Amino acid sequence: MTFQTGHIGLNVSDLDASKDFYLKVFGFEVFGESGEADRRYAFLGLDGKLLLTLWQQSEGRFATGTPGLHHLSFQVADIEAVRRAETVIRELGATLHHDGVVAHREGSSSGGIFFEDPDGIRLEISSPTGADASPAPTADAPTCGFF
Repeated sequence: MTFQTGHIGLNVSDLDASKDFYLKVFGFEVFGESGEADRRYAFLGLDGKLLLTLWQQSEGRFATGTPGLHHLSFQVADIEAVRRAETVIRELGATLHHDGVVAHREGSSSGGIFFEDPDGIRLEISSPTGADASPAPTADAPTCGFF
């Protein structure tokens, strides 16, 4: 038996704001949505594949001090795609950690950006290569424990 992640469902506080954010940052398409007041959701994906479902059924901010999701990571083909996403994230005024692209660790070619969505859900976009010239986070701010 083998497993791979299917789509991911996230609770959000404002479906319209979150949908706009994910469409702009990731270039997702909307596959379907419900505007019913008590059951708002949006199915998002790329190339016909469902990747993310946003459910408007929460309040407040993402709680980092309780068990659950640490961060959600998306891998892209190259560091140029990471930098394009970084530009959009900066334009949107989203929280960006480490001030931009960082290597996953000292001497690593892999790396990316670490940021938050409108609800404070922690996200990463990374590439397996191309971050060689980027700094690595310090011991007190490693990427895998970036918050």
